[in-house]
Amino acid sequence: MAEVSVSRRRLTSIQKVALLMIALGVEKASMILKNLNESEVEKISIEMAKLQNVPAEVISEVIVEFYEMMTANKFIVQGGIDYARELLEAAWGKKRAEDVLKRVEAETEVSAFYLLQTVDDKQLINFLQNEHPQTAALILSNLRPRQAAAIISEMPEEMQYEIAYRIATMEKTSPELVEDIENVLREQLGNLFGGNLSKTGGVETVAEILNSVNRTAEKNILTHLRERDSQLAEEVTNLMFLFEDIVHLPNATIQRILKEVDSKTLALALKATSSELKERIFKNMSERAAKMLKEELDYLGPVRIKDVEQAQKEILETARRLEEQGEIMLVRGEEEELIE
Repeated sequence: MAEVSVSRRRLTSIQKVALLMIALGVEKASMILKNLNESEVEKISIEMAKLQNVPAEVISEVIVEFYEMMTANKFIVQGGIDYARELLEAAWGKKRAEDVLKRVEAETEVSAFYLLQTVDDKQLINFLQNEHPQTAALILSNLRPRQAAAIISEMPEEMQYEIAYRIATMEKTSPELVEDIENVLREQLGNLFGGNLSKTGGVETVAEILNSVNRTAEKNILTHLRERDSQLAEEVTNLMFLFEDIVHLPNATIQRILKEVDSKTLALALKATSSELKERIFKNMSERAAKMLKEELDYLGPVRIKDVEQAQKEILETARRLEEQGEIMLVRGEEEELIE
């Protein structure tokens, strides 16, 4: 296989990633690669195979570049571009700081949204409420799912499902319409956000957002999605992991989640669930713990729906955190069996 040029400046982004994977070693590289999609892994693997006899200084330069860009990214997310520039200039000097920030912008497909993610949610909500739902959908689909969920949960009900529908169908939106929206945004937001918007969206994005919204917003959005496009609503719900889906998880997974949840939150969450789910939970607890939980449920009395929904949301967030840490797998439905 032909050797690749050894000049860092002539390396593509994929080649730099491949070099970084080689430098990290098999164990750490594999942990990173398992979070990428098949296409990305394939491209990186091909470049790793091609890279031979690369000088140590080139590898060192790529690692330094990666470190600089990650540092800049962290500062941008923490406090915006001006905050990042100030800290980087203090650490590295004005020229080097500007070089790094330009590289971040050039290499980042959605540089505008590093800035969007630093804007106060209330400001974004006020801005989006006055925008066309398509514009709001484009912006929310480019935010982190949890931030998008927090924002959409606070918006008027009629806007919630309209925006969710447009995010879900965004993949089918014409490039011309997306370009028009981008032009309007550039005019309205000026230099505050800058950069280009990515053409993201689709049912996966909606499912991710709905996994983190409050239950009231979730029910509102799904109800109206079903009325408007039942097939689309089914595609979204098939990708979501709902509280009732815990009933289909393996015993070991349920037990691991329960270790992280206090009895009061669990009792509240189970107050408005099916008897099937309650029994599944009881079976995955010790006799004594199950008895205490049943007693707590009996003594709980009338509770507010929003308190039940909040308790269920906290448990789902715990489950997703454990999944992110690689401790469990959340499999929706019964179609997949796991072998211990």
